[in-house]
Amino acid sequence: MLARALRLSLMLEIALYLALARFAFDASPATAALAALAGVLCLRAALLTLIYAYAWAYHSPASRQALVMVAGEYGALLFAFVLIFPFERWWMGEDRLQPAAADGADPAGRRPPVLLVHGYGCSRAAWWWLRRRLVAAGWTVATINLEPVYTGIDDFVDPLARRVDAVLAETGAARVILVGHSMGGLVARAYLQRHGESRVAGLVTLGTPHQGSRLAHIGYGENARQMRPGAPWLQTLASPAPVVDTVVIYSSHDNFVMPQSQLQLPGVPNQAIDGIGHLAMLFSPRVAQALLAALERLGARPLAAGSA
Repeated sequence: MLARALRLSLMLEIALYLALARFAFDASPATAALAALAGVLCLRAALLTLIYAYAWAYHSPASRQALVMVAGEYGALLFAFVLIFPFERWWMGEDRLQPAAADGADPAGRRPPVLLVHGYGCSRAAWWWLRRRLVAAGWTVATINLEPVYTGIDDFVDPLARRVDAVLAETGAARVILVGHSMGGLVARAYLQRHGESRVAGLVTLGTPHQGSRLAHIGYGENARQMRPGAPWLQTLASPAPVVDTVVIYSSHDNFVMPQSQLQLPGVPNQAIDGIGHLAMLFSPRVAQALLAALERLGARPLAAGSA
């Protein structure tokens, strides 16, 4: 389980910093604690610096708020991987799926439920902030954990299919809307390619490397290799084209998907949002607004339960 692995690695990292400060530099307990905190912050800052350095060769036109953008991405990285992901159960709880009324109508204004699919190296906790916004707007929202983390993308398709079936059974709805962040959008497209559109009302992708990313060359696992530009898996996924209404939302300053043109999916609406990082999309009011607008359009005419 990703949360357990992240908790263990975080504890070991902090223990290492404390031991170095106490025994190598004879620091006081208070000083050692501050050094451990600084170590946690600096390691993530160094990681983000390396990612932006790698992305620089493929950078898009400079943002006028570059420092704000980088700071936001750093905050999202810290919040996600230090606070939320390791303690997923504390932050997320169970999905609150509302059962359908006796006539099969969706209790949230006849809207289809939304199923959120997280990205590479993440968990359902990635949706903590956006899930709250969608629920506040009246949507019934479900999530899923894709595990094991670094397997092939095709291995996530059947678990997603089971989750789709479970959400529809619990809500009584006929179709779901899939929302995928990063790799999650590719998982959703692979699901549609294998299982068709009969149970899906639409698809929204956020920062998905539809045509791959150069950063995947230094990623770990089969799923990273499948996201390299020109990878055979991506070529297979590209044909046929998406079979449901699809909206692509991406940042023209994405620091994980490079070049940023790889975020676009030909033949569907593509909406660019400037000045935001890849992880920061998950905590952005502008992204939330764009996502809600896309959901309203896709969920405007859901089929009644039991219809063809």
